[in-house]
Amino acid sequence: MSEVPQEAWLTIVGIGEDGWAGLSEVARAALAEAEVVTGAARHLGLVPGLSAECRTWPVPFESGLGGLVALRGRRVVLLASGDPFWFGAGSVVTRGLDASEWIAHPGPSTFTLAASRLGWPIEATSCLGLHAAPLARLRPCLAPGQRAIVLLRDGAAVAGLAGYLVEQGFGASCLSVLEALGGPRERIHHVRAEACALAGISHPVAVGIDCAGAGKVMARASGRDDAWFAHDGQISKRPIRALALSALAPRPGELLWDIGTGSGSIAIEWLLAHGDMRAIGFEADPERAARAMANAAALGADHLCIVEGAALEMLDGQACPDAVFVGGGLDEALLRRLRCLPEGTRIVAHAVTLETEALLAAAHAEIGGSLLRIELSQAAPLGSRRGWKAHYPLVQWSATL
Repeated sequence: MSEVPQEAWLTIVGIGEDGWAGLSEVARAALAEAEVVTGAARHLGLVPGLSAECRTWPVPFESGLGGLVALRGRRVVLLASGDPFWFGAGSVVTRGLDASEWIAHPGPSTFTLAASRLGWPIEATSCLGLHAAPLARLRPCLAPGQRAIVLLRDGAAVAGLAGYLVEQGFGASCLSVLEALGGPRERIHHVRAEACALAGISHPVAVGIDCAGAGKVMARASGRDDAWFAHDGQISKRPIRALALSALAPRPGELLWDIGTGSGSIAIEWLLAHGDMRAIGFEADPERAARAMANAAALGADHLCIVEGAALEMLDGQACPDAVFVGGGLDEALLRRLRCLPEGTRIVAHAVTLETEALLAAAHAEIGGSLLRIELSQAAPLGSRRGWKAHYPLVQWSATL
């Protein structure tokens, strides 16, 4: 049997553009009984005539959290857009609160309203909140025939989205620009990205993207084409990267240490495996570190964290990883440090030199795991014909501490 927290002092109410008329009875009761009502000026304007003290939430959003907590013990209502826990304020506000302190009454989300207007099955549509995130977060979703609904910060951002799609080769995509859904100001425009010249778009705004065009499609499987990553030669090539990620076995919500990240390809593919993945790349070379960040930003993995400096000196004080990848440069001191990680940590290390290979062989003998010797050859011109061009053999050790 579910129970409503009796001690809740904060009520989070999801409100739509239809204002008071769209609220449930229990949400209306919370507003009628509140001592303080807070929210964006737009939200407060949707429920005029309240008897409670009304406080406009400050910008940036995080600056209002301290003032909200200071109201603990009073009856407080926070107004937020639609479903506050779907790319909304809910999770930010409640992060430091006990579950008994708050209760929420969500309304229909913008995604739900947009899908219902467009007739799109929401379970088969990518939904992204890009009001405070870069447009490149959309990059992995771009493929002909795929659909996405994105939230944007304001009407002016629609032109930026259209321009981004054109740059990526998907200018033929049909955009459905949805303004102020659910209220009297609702409008819907349909336009191709390459011909988008809309002006005066009202906030809040969402855009449905029916993707079309000849742009490059990013594979979803591990081992994406090397051409996706700018590099100076220090990159785990596609077949090796696929084997490394298979051994790392990314699971939702996990943290990776990518030691000697180079182009960032391993860490980026780790992050692309699931929306809530985390990764820290350690790189001593500032130019490579900057390149890894640029690769991550371009591929929708801008949440990659890069730590510059020699790995052994930078590991202390970092959050403990679930998995570690060492693409090169492993030595005895680093191996000793990694062996101090918590039980259950997964480690994958590569070696191309005899000295590092000996370290991995010794670690395998002592700790166990899997030791693979990988030899790859590619077809290459040989006179007027073709032959096999061999790469340096690589040894991979993977183990769980």
